Amino acid sequence: MQKRTLLIAAAMLASVAPATAQTIYPLNRAEILEGSRFDFKVEFPNAPASADVKVTINGKPVNEAFGREAQFVQSEEGQKHSALWLRGAQLPAGQYVIEATQGSERASVNWTVYATPERKAKNVILFVGDGMSVAHRTAARILSKGWEQGLYGGELAIDDMPHMALISTSGTDSIVTDSANSASAYTTGHKSCVNALGIYCAKNALTLDHPKVETISEVIKRKRSGMAIGVVTNAEIEDATPAAMVAHTRRRSDYNDIVKMFFDVQPDVIMGGGSPNFLPKSTPGTKRTDDLDFIAKFKDAGYSLATTKTEMNAAVAGGAKKLLGLYNTSNIDGAFDLRLAKKGSISKFPDQPDVVEQTKAAIEMLKGAEDGFFLMVESARIDKYSHSLDWERAVFDTIMLDNAVKVAKEFAGDRNDTLIIVVPDHAHPISIIGTYDDDRPGQLLRDKLGTYNESLPPNYGPRDADGYPTKVDTSRRLAVAFGSYPDTCDTGRPYLDGERVPAVKGPDGKTNVANEKDCASPLATRKQGNLPFDANSGVHSGDDVLLTAMGPGAERFRGHKPNVFVFRVMAEALALGGK
Repeated sequence: MQKRTLLIAAAMLASVAPATAQTIYPLNRAEILEGSRFDFKVEFPNAPASADVKVTINGKPVNEAFGREAQFVQSEEGQKHSALWLRGAQLPAGQYVIEATQGSERASVNWTVYATPERKAKNVILFVGDGMSVAHRTAARILSKGWEQGLYGGELAIDDMPHMALISTSGTDSIVTDSANSASAYTTGHKSCVNALGIYCAKNALTLDHPKVETISEVIKRKRSGMAIGVVTNAEIEDATPAAMVAHTRRRSDYNDIVKMFFDVQPDVIMGGGSPNFLPKSTPGTKRTDDLDFIAKFKDAGYSLATTKTEMNAAVAGGAKKLLGLYNTSNIDGAFDLRLAKKGSISKFPDQPDVVEQTKAAIEMLKGAEDGFFLMVESARIDKYSHSLDWERAVFDTIMLDNAVKVAKEFAGDRNDTLIIVVPDHAHPISIIGTYDDDRPGQLLRDKLGTYNESLPPNYGPRDADGYPTKVDTSRRLAVAFGSYPDTCDTGRPYLDGERVPAVKGPDGKTNVANEKDCASPLATRKQGNLPFDANSGVHSGDDVLLTAMGPGAERFRGHKPNVFVFRVMAEALALGGK
């Protein structure tokens, strides 16, 4: 009886277990720009021979459908699967059904290859507020515009745009995404998986060998010789979002390879931090493992080099046609430290440009391109400061992004030829829950929290000409809560001595514990974390993000859209489809 029960249970488990079947790349429901290049791949389990499999596209053999010979690899990389490859494939507009048969197993996917209408925009400026959630926007509006009797003192530049949509950000492998594959969705029109850039995540062992999809930079470089490209960030230039403009790798940390990819594509303007990965291994402080000197290579290719704001402005004033700006060995400091706290790496790099200044310089350089330009601008540290649960720094960088958008809107003016899009790549679990008021009685931080009708408006110090509060450690402050955190201590006050460090390594060297420096602060509240024990910072959320846009093509944004739709709108506005 027991043996029979076990057999029945095993049969039931087998019936519900997913069958190992063929995997086709691009994946099901992919939307592909007509004429863009992508790697076509089919993986077959158990390493069959070519005679034992069949692949068709709309009923035609692969070679006939693509007009090129595909390559079959049995036991690819010595693994237990075979693969059919065709790199750099292209298709005309239409609906496609791809079928792969292996014995009795059959898999199929559907693709839409879309054409683009007549060109609407000469220029596209894509602003990415990395990790920018609705609470970041709201707090930025309160801090920079003020609030009185239920009304704000003004609108943000990112608010005052006529078109809006909710954007979902998940990847192919998970509900909650990272910045790599979410930014890659904007720059390629294809979804991918966590840590990946410009590829579909296949079974390949090497990070650079996965099926590639062309980035918008590569499409423009190939099809529009008179169009310029700019990449601006206050992160390391090799970081996920800027890298998404040029990169194809399964591992976003392949910084040395990403620098080479920037050189291969050669955007006209490249600005950020991360200089050590450009320097040969013989240079002190380098992070390269080879003898390649990419600063020399970029100079030989006609780029001016700027390592400070002064050098950047001089290059622009001098009429430089191409610019490589590397302003920090790591990330460029955020607005909170540049303007107020003077912490971070300010003492080491006192002449760093902020995102607003970089944007001005980039537009000034790109605006003369005869066929227009595509510019991606990232305010990266909204995300990085949200990871460290340092909301004031994140919100200062949201204000900085807003000021950069204002620069772009002033450039666009009444010309009606520039599409401007402002969109986060993903969200953080962050909310405004009230205000902390030092005048409320009590000895605990929660005693100082006013909620509902007791959440009196904050009394941040006077704002400067750019909308930043000049004093934030005031008696009444926004109470901002994060939904994900390690063991930590919340002080309820801004971190003027440097970016917040919410948790540190515990005695075992593996798990993280609350930073006791914060716990010693007056009124500090010890919080038991809700993340795995190895986490030392907050994590992203799967919430939809808010996109706002203006200019030709922006009317396409409404309701709810997947993140890959952003690429499609940009490609349509620039008419990038076709052979």
